[in-house]
Amino acid sequence: MNSNSRTAVSAEFGLGLVGPEHAIVPLMAGLHYASADPYAIRMAFFVGNDEPVEWIFARDLLTVGIVRRVGDGDVQVWPNSQDSERALNLSLSSPFGDALFEAPLTPMADFLHRTYEIVPAGREPEFVDLEAELENLLWPS
Repeated sequence: MNSNSRTAVSAEFGLGLVGPEHAIVPLMAGLHYASADPYAIRMAFFVGNDEPVEWIFARDLLTVGIVRRVGDGDVQVWPNSQDSERALNLSLSSPFGDALFEAPLTPMADFLHRTYEIVPAGREPEFVDLEAELENLLWPS
């Protein structure tokens, strides 16, 4: 087990929902990563006064998406270097519709870097509580 005492990191930043004719609608997103679930990043999209819409991403998907297009099906991520600002594009599809977001690259990269300080790449299995996972699968409450 990692001797690092931190077990979670969070961040909030503004991003844009790309609308018709490339109009950008600003909104806030919150990211959360915990060593107890070392492969996943939770991202909550705050849309108005409603409950946030939460998606769970593979940490590797967001990391690779900074460099090149990655993802199949419902989630795709790729770098965007239009204009002078670098951004990360997130394309999400669900039965309720599709959405394209532009997230600022620097805060996303900083957040990802902090996750790798907690759980280094390749060391994720050391942080999984296999017994607890099996119990959740076999004996639902």
